[in-house]
Amino acid sequence: MGPVLIRQWIMRRSSQLLLLLAVLVVTACLDASPFVPKIEDVGYAPSLGVNLTASTRTANGAYYRDITVGGGTRVRSDSGGDTLSIRYTGYLRDGTAFDTNIGGTLFTFVTGAANVIDGMDEGVRGMRQGGTRQIIIPPALGYGGVRFGTIPPNSILIFTVEAVTVKTSAAAP
Repeated sequence: MGPVLIRQWIMRRSSQLLLLLAVLVVTACLDASPFVPKIEDVGYAPSLGVNLTASTRTANGAYYRDITVGGGTRVRSDSGGDTLSIRYTGYLRDGTAFDTNIGGTLFTFVTGAANVIDGMDEGVRGMRQGGTRQIIIPPALGYGGVRFGTIPPNSILIFTVEAVTVKTSAAAP
């Protein structure tokens, strides 16, 4: 093999190697699954008063903590069907409020009827009328990887919820 052929062979192999290297770099930089924070691994604004050690974790990964235990009717823990009217404020981890109905109309929904995000539906279960609860919702039970208004994708949501009225369904025991 003469010097010209050797040089051509090296150039061809170098080009192939550079192309392979470029593909590997681009592939490594593309993260097929964006960062999804875990409730237990992130920080929260002190103003939120998040205390995971004093909270209860649900089977699906949400957390809740009763701030005030109400004395009225209890929201059923099973498949739902109870009508609940609430006052609430929703926050991002940095303490930014993204939604509230304080000072406005009560928000009413039926548990188990897909009227609210899964984390809210799950987080109010077992609450008593007149009670206030903090609910911490992982992205999978909130809006997931989708931006929703001012809520960034994969956001952990923190709600303070007051159960103003609880009406159990006819199927309640």
